Amino acid sequence: MDPELEAFIPLFPRADLSDPVTARKNLAELAAAVPAPDTSDMQIEDRTVPADPGVPVRIYRPHQAQGAVIWLHGGGFVMGDLDTEHPWASRLADGSGAVVISVGYRLAPEHPFPAALDDAYAVLAWTAEHAAELGVDPARISVGGHSAGATLAAAVTLRARDRQGPPIRFQLLNQPGLDDRQETWSARHFTDTPWMTRDKVTALWRHYLGSAPASPYAAPARAADLSGLPPAYVATAEFCPNRDEGVEYALRLLRAGVSVELHQWPGTFHGSQAILSAEVSQRQIAELGAALRRALAG
Repeated sequence: MDPELEAFIPLFPRADLSDPVTARKNLAELAAAVPAPDTSDMQIEDRTVPADPGVPVRIYRPHQAQGAVIWLHGGGFVMGDLDTEHPWASRLADGSGAVVISVGYRLAPEHPFPAALDDAYAVLAWTAEHAAELGVDPARISVGGHSAGATLAAAVTLRARDRQGPPIRFQLLNQPGLDDRQETWSARHFTDTPWMTRDKVTALWRHYLGSAPASPYAAPARAADLSGLPPAYVATAEFCPNRDEGVEYALRLLRAGVSVELHQWPGTFHGSQAILSAEVSQRQIAELGAALRRALAG
């Protein structure tokens, strides 16, 4: 474990999703303690994307942005909103120079699969349709997210491919949870790592899937065919149950002819980049922005 991160482990709340309401409150308190970056050089606007029901979004527009990313927050499908994601969405906009459209998708267990995916896909379609109004090149629209948000981003690319939906330039998958089966080496061995435990992973999939069987649009690792998907940046954390499913998904994308950049961050755990004082966290955050900037350039 990175020593700069290890010192903070006792301060992280216990990983528990048995009571979603309390879990949301705890995450909101944790997010409120993260210093937000200076956003004076970008426009920030709250909108509602027309859908059934409407989807709240927060749009971050850096100066002279051309591309955009539909950005999906983490929180195990159960926690998180536009406010908890604000420090991270604004950092990504600043680091990438892209328009970041942060999505306040519906949460489980009140709204199980496919509600969150439907919301994310509605925002993708809306962004493509309103690209001129948003000042975005329609050929430079990407999707991305952290943790459960990365799962949703991967699912959006599968749905867009299968429906011949809006073209997606790039997928930015940070510590994705892609497989409900929990059969990889890391899922079986990292059962009690900080912030992410086997019990928590089991609970989040139970909340998200509800009574539905897991499909590739819920758990993208189940997709048999990954060809024709957009280029990807996949980042994993060393001490994370999700690590190996992220690595294996990246390898499968490569074998399917998809261009992939894979970054396995040593000494880190799931969500540890919230510890901003650690040098490795600063590198992780900078690299997410740089990867998106590279993908949307040219």
